[in-house]
Amino acid sequence: MFEGYKDVPQYVEKFLLYINNAKNRSKNTIKEYYYDLRNFFKYIKNEKYNLDYDEKNIDASDLDLEFIKEISYDDLNRYIAYLSINKSDKPVTRARKIASLKSFFNFLCFKEKVLTSNPTVELETPKLPKRLPKYLTLDESKALLHSIDGKFKERDFAIITLFLNCGLRLSELIQIDIANIKTDKLNIIGKGNKEREIHLNRSCLEAINNYIKVRQKVGNIVDRNALFLSTRGKRISNRMVELIVKKYIVCAGLDPKKFSPHKLRHTAATLMHKHSGVDIRALQQILGHESISTTEIYTHIDNEQIKAALDSNPLNNIK
Repeated sequence: MFEGYKDVPQYVEKFLLYINNAKNRSKNTIKEYYYDLRNFFKYIKNEKYNLDYDEKNIDASDLDLEFIKEISYDDLNRYIAYLSINKSDKPVTRARKIASLKSFFNFLCFKEKVLTSNPTVELETPKLPKRLPKYLTLDESKALLHSIDGKFKERDFAIITLFLNCGLRLSELIQIDIANIKTDKLNIIGKGNKEREIHLNRSCLEAINNYIKVRQKVGNIVDRNALFLSTRGKRISNRMVELIVKKYIVCAGLDPKKFSPHKLRHTAATLMHKHSGVDIRALQQILGHESISTTEIYTHIDNEQIKAALDSNPLNNIK
């Protein structure tokens, strides 16, 4: 089984193998399924056997198929209520955990064929609030780029330039190898291990070339294939990139609580749509979205456009 994935029933291990081998899910996705299902079975074991233990100390690996068959819709409903009331999980977090449960029980019903009924069928996903995602304005984006300085300015400038110009996910950026860059094209492995090609504009190419010139100054390079390296010569980590972005967000006089690498991805899409007129289909391909409905959140109408529309009403000047 996967190294480090413990404390889960045997059928959870089978499920994780299935989504790895048949569904080709990413390591991060598999890890999320593992955490969601492990925590669920720890809770259920605690409830069923009245253990009254700290969930951290519960081992769910001994739960067999007969135990799983006894899990009911009411058990699931109580678990979701527990997440909301006791754990204060937000609707989006509960929705993800419900999706994990549904996928697992569907696997038992339709792939393993060991269950005759699916207790998650009637389990409803919480309604998610629709909010306009935060993004940097054009001036704020320029201020962010102009704030970059220091010993690693070439690397940091290239990182933030790629975020703002290409709309990369954080996981995609750290996985870039030097070999992925072909002249002015960048090959990316996105969600679900799906590959896509992104055009590198002049700003991106200049930033990458300037960084590569100083990249060799990193002593004792361990991950020679990786484009972006840490000070120890290893492939840069998610956490380090988050800290780099936060550092320059602060330097630019912006709120670090509002902006993150993912917000830079949204900024790229919003600026391309708003200032360059890039259509939604092109954005879908650039961002690597499977569904165009996901891309639609990046093409929201902002307050300036709403104000302009209202001001343009022909009845606006009548007193």
